[in-house]
Amino acid sequence: MTKNYSDTLFEEMKLLAKFPTQSQLEGIKIHNEASSSIISAAKSLFDKGLISQEDGGYLTDSGIETANHLHSVLAPLS
Repeated sequence: MTKNYSDTLFEEMKLLAKFPTQSQLEGIKIHNEASSSIISAAKSLFDKGLISQEDGGYLTDSGIETANHLHSVLAPLS
């Protein structure tokens, strides 16, 4: 079964992969000059409860878990 994934999902994955997962004291700030796709991805990750602010912030506990899973998938592919 093949599933079509949206470009938005890939933008969310790319942004989530940039967050540091070793410490909840490190985060990312998305500036308003960022591309609309990055701003949209950050808002979506916030709406899903994976990051603490609409403009980045820190990973939540769920965000850390999800990012770790994402890194596990990406590591063999890189």
